[in-house]
This record gives sequence, C-alpha cells and structure tokens, in this order.
Amino acid sequence: MGFWRKWARAESRAPGERDDKLRRRVNALFSLLSDVYGREKLVLKAGKLDALDLMQSPDVREQVLALERIVFEDPTLEECPSRHELPGVLDEIEEAIADILARRDVEERLEQRIAEKMQERHEEYVKELKLQVLREDSGPDNAITLKKYAELEKLEQRKLTASILKSMRPTSIDEVVGQESAKKALFSKIASPFPQHVLVYGPPGVGKTTVARLALEYAKTLPFTPFDPEAKFVEVDGTTLRWDPREVTNPLLGSVHDPIYQGARRDFAEASIPEPKTGLVTEAHGGVLFIDEIGEMDPILQNKLLKVLEDKRVYFDSSYYDPNDPNVPKYIRKLFEEGAPADFVLIGATTRDPSEISPALRSRCAEVFFDPLTPKEVETIVRQAAARLNATLEEGVAELISEYTVEGRKATTLLADAYGLALHDMQGEVIGGEAARMGQAESGTSEGSDEAISLPRVHIRMEHLLEVIRTARLAPSVVAKGSSSMEVGHVFGLGVAGFLGSVLEIEAVAFKAREPGKGQLRFNQTAGSMAKDSVFNAASVVRRVTGEDLSDWDVHVNVVGGGRIDGPSAGAAVVLAIVSALQDRPIRQDIAVTGEISIQGRIKPVGGVYEKLFGAKQAGISYVLVPEKNALELPKHVSGVTAIPVRTIEEAMEIAFSSDLDSFLAHRREEFRPAAAVGAQAVEGVRRGADDPKFPLDAPARRPVQGSG
Repeated sequence: MGFWRKWARAESRAPGERDDKLRRRVNALFSLLSDVYGREKLVLKAGKLDALDLMQSPDVREQVLALERIVFEDPTLEECPSRHELPGVLDEIEEAIADILARRDVEERLEQRIAEKMQERHEEYVKELKLQVLREDSGPDNAITLKKYAELEKLEQRKLTASILKSMRPTSIDEVVGQESAKKALFSKIASPFPQHVLVYGPPGVGKTTVARLALEYAKTLPFTPFDPEAKFVEVDGTTLRWDPREVTNPLLGSVHDPIYQGARRDFAEASIPEPKTGLVTEAHGGVLFIDEIGEMDPILQNKLLKVLEDKRVYFDSSYYDPNDPNVPKYIRKLFEEGAPADFVLIGATTRDPSEISPALRSRCAEVFFDPLTPKEVETIVRQAAARLNATLEEGVAELISEYTVEGRKATTLLADAYGLALHDMQGEVIGGEAARMGQAESGTSEGSDEAISLPRVHIRMEHLLEVIRTARLAPSVVAKGSSSMEVGHVFGLGVAGFLGSVLEIEAVAFKAREPGKGQLRFNQTAGSMAKDSVFNAASVVRRVTGEDLSDWDVHVNVVGGGRIDGPSAGAAVVLAIVSALQDRPIRQDIAVTGEISIQGRIKPVGGVYEKLFGAKQAGISYVLVPEKNALELPKHVSGVTAIPVRTIEEAMEIAFSSDLDSFLAHRREEFRPAAAVGAQAVEGVRRGADDPKFPLDAPARRPVQGSG
C-alpha cells in the first residue's frame, strides 16, 4: 500500500504541470492493469521491468514509459515519449491492453471448459469403477446379454426333427447293404490292438462314412483295442479345409494367435503373449479323424498332416513367445514347449483313383475299396429305409428307384421325396381323423431325432415316385440293357469312370462301295482319338479274319450317345460289330466285351475290369468276355454275371455269334484253356463256369489300374 500512496502523492504534487485529461487517461490505464494483474502482481511485474520509479514520477511522460514497459514487457525502453506523442502512444497501449484482456477472456473460457471436461472424465471414471465392481460381484452379464441368452434358450427348445436322411441312415453294421469284403477289411484294420491309418476308395453313396463310424463303435466294445469308450469320431470334409500359409488359421492342425492379429485375447494382446489354438487332429486324439474327400485337400496341407501322423503331436511356434516371461500361462507354455497331443487313426475317404492320391500318404495307409452297388442292393436299401419311415411300397417302386441311381444316398433321397408326396396326399385324411387313428394303431418312430416322434403309416405308390422323377428331370442311370435276343451289327462294350463301370453301345453298318476300292470307314469324332485308333486296328483284324478288304465297303461305326472313350479297350467290341455287319451275323445281346485288339488278333489286357463287371451287372448282361491276362483281377462274387477269359478274337467271335452259348461252353469246356498265369484255380473256375454260366470265375480279387473303353 506504501507504493500506491507515494504514486497518489506524486499525482497530486503538480496538478498544474500536466494535462488533466492525459493524467486521467493514464490513471485509468493503471487501474485497469491493476484489475487485470492484481495490485501485488502489478507491483512485482513493474519491479522486474524497472518501472516502479517511473510509475511514481510526477512527469506524465515517465508514467507513460512505465506503462509501455509493463504492457509490452520490454525493460529496454528508455526514451520517454514527447508530449505531442503521448496520445498516440496511449492509443497503442490501450490496444495492447485490449489484446491482453481478450486473450485473458479466451484463456478463462478454455480453462472453464477444461475443468468441465475433467469433471466429466472423473465422473465417467468413477462410474466405470462402480460398474467394474458390480461385474465382479454379478459376472459379465447384464440385462441385454441375459435377454439374448434367454432368446437362444427359447430357440433351443423349438425343434422340428432330424433330417429324414439321418432317420434312414443305418445304425448297425448289419443294416449296411453289400460291401461284405470292404466291411471285413475296414473292421480288421480298425478293431485291432494296432489300428492302422486307412484310405477308403469307392463311388459316392455306398456307405464309406457309415461303415467307418460303425467300425469305431465296434472297436470301442473290444477289450484289446486302444480305443476307450469316450473315443471321438471327428468328421470333416476335405474340400472345406482351408489354411493360411502364415498359420494365422488352420482348423485341421491348429494355429497360433499372435498378439498383433485380430482375434487375440485382450489380456494376452496387452501382455504380448501368443495363444496356440488346437485343431481337429487334437480333438480326435485317442479316436478317429475321418476326412471325406481327402483327395481334394491342399497338397501342402497333406504334407503337414503326414508330419503329424509321424510325430503324433502338433508343434507350435511364434516369434512372440518368450519362455522366460513369468506372465505366460502354464497351458500356453506346455503347448509351445511340448506340443499338443494328436495320436489318432486317420480314415480318409475319396472318390478319386488311387493314382491321383499322394504316394507319400498312400505309403502310410492301408487301402480298402468299396464296390459299386448293384440294383438288387439299391432295392434292399430302399426297402430298409421305407421300413424306418413306417412306409409301405407299391410293387415296383424299389425296382424303379434302382434304375435311376446306383448310389445308396441318392436312392434314399428319391424315397424321401416320394414319402413327402404320399404324406401330402393323405394329409386330408389325417386331418379328418380316419387315417390318424390308423396311424396310431400302426405307427413307427423316427430313430434319428433326440426325441422319437410318431410316424403315420404311409403307402408310397408308383405315381408318387414318377412325379418325383419328372420334377427332378432324372434319367435312368443305365440306358442300354442286355437281352436274350441277337442283333446284327450291335455289341456292348464296357467303360469305367472313377469307380463306376458302364455299358457302351457300339453299332456298325456296312454297304458295298459304289466303286471297288473307294469305300469309306466312318467313326463319330466325339468318341476320342483312342477309339479312332481302335477302329483302324479293327479294320486290319477284320480283313485278317474275314478276308474282306474294307476299301470295298462303306462302313460306319458309331458309339451310341456319343460317349467318349479314353482308352483302347473298345477294340475287340469294334471288331465284332464290323464282322457282324459285314457277314450279316447276329451277336448275342446278353454279352459285353472288353479288351484291346492287336493287329495280330490277340486280345490284350485292359484296366478297370473289376468295375466293368459291376457295370455289366447293372445293365443286365449275363456274360462278359475279358482278356485272358485279366483273369486274376476278377472279383470273387458278382452273382448273375459269368466272366469268360478269351485270348484271341477268334475265340471271342465263336462265343459272341453262338446262338446256344450254354451248349457251346459245355462242348468246349475241356479245350477251353486260359493263360498259364491264371493257374489251376482259374482253370477250375472257368470249367465250373462252363458247367454253370451263373457261377463267376473264382479267382483272387485284385484292384486293377483304372482304364476305360
């Protein structure tokens, strides 16, 4: 207060020497600065800027200089403004003070907003702490999550039923139709003290998955197998197994979630701890891993699977793993240092040919082959499925289904569609009550669902199945059918695609050429280059066995339906068709022929004989002429089909042109001689086949190399 009294006395000492207007203006500015900074702070500020003495001076010019030093914060200002400069200097000081006041106002408002934000953050932090305490006491759920959980539980209680295909699936090995040798082979490899990895080959819909699942269930009941009652059957489709080369995801083998990747746990990500995720091979530990369509898997993934089969463990690696980090959980440390257990039996199913499967994988697995289903077996499957649906079949329904498919799964699908139509037709009666009472008296239960449901008694008529066939626009699986008649220029060949054999209709016509030596030999181009070579070979053989020069004839050979022939095995059939057309000799229509023809007239061995016999059976063929050197590859049991090995085209012609084949074979049984490689067993089989045409050649079965034609 002493400073301000001295300043006031200085102002009152020379009232006449200064202009009152300027003095009042200067006083107002000092008062304003006092309000801005505060009296004490203004004195301190003036002291630092050497302006205290100037403020107490009676000279108004020195007071203005003091104002300049304080406002502009510049103690180096020494020259006092002249009296006529005072108004301008005061104007500059006023503008500077105005800027200070504006800045101060902005700062105050910012400070106020900052204070408000800090208060809001503080309140949010306190609220979050309260919620965290509540969650620790009540768990992670809240009203919203509990509501969603209740909705899921409500959905779980609302069930329709299991799929109809699941209801018709075999539940025991006795219900699996056919495949006796395959079932025995697969069971012997799984239900053993030393179970083996197995590759299962066969066409689709013949029971590969079902038999594999039942083999594990059977093995778990035996005291000497390593499978315990809790052993899992883990099933996966090889076509859906995708993996990331960076090992970010690999559902089959497992992967590591590094902390930098999306999906890592928050606590692990914050602590930079990688987390291994085990895959299906670990889930199947102690049980069976069934990979359907294993041939479609990525080759690199197959090689990784081979490593797991060898080690019986899956090892994980990550550059983020620090074995010295005390924050790493025990299970993560164990997975990184010891790996995850993966001791399982692999069963891989495929519709591919063995030659298309990785040799490294095949070398580690036993191989089992499933046969194509015969029409009778398809009929049995249909009748069994109808019984599970509590349905009766009109006569001919099962037989008609067997004409449109050779797959068990497709057969049950057709039956399920017909069942739905039949149930729809009787729906009015069920509502009326009469059929409902009948259904209660004669009802069945669906075994495929968790809770058995009552099934009404349904009668499936032929019209239901025909409507299904028309709606699905299906065509018979076998168009060409054998018969007991004889026909000129028409013979059945045999082809194979995958694991399914089929019958090819080969026909020929011959006309005398308009001019000798200018005849033409025509053949449909769509059959392929191999088939064209077979025709040219056949032309030479025809001249050799008939003496006819085909240049004097116009000959047209046709494969009915434009089927493509990728192998040479149509040669013998083409020769028979051309000879029949040239000599007008009818060929038996209950015979099919397979074999490559050499220009010397020998019938050479071909591939796919095993499947071709089943294809012939599908078409109602009674006799199949096969190359003599393929005798060892013939199956033991193909009832209704007699396999007759032949060595030359002359032998094939004698049989194909015979009108009384039973008498012919009986007459020739002593002189009918197979190749020496067949052995005594095959000779006895041929002789017994001569005595009884329905008795198949009893030779050891062996998987042939795939062929076609």
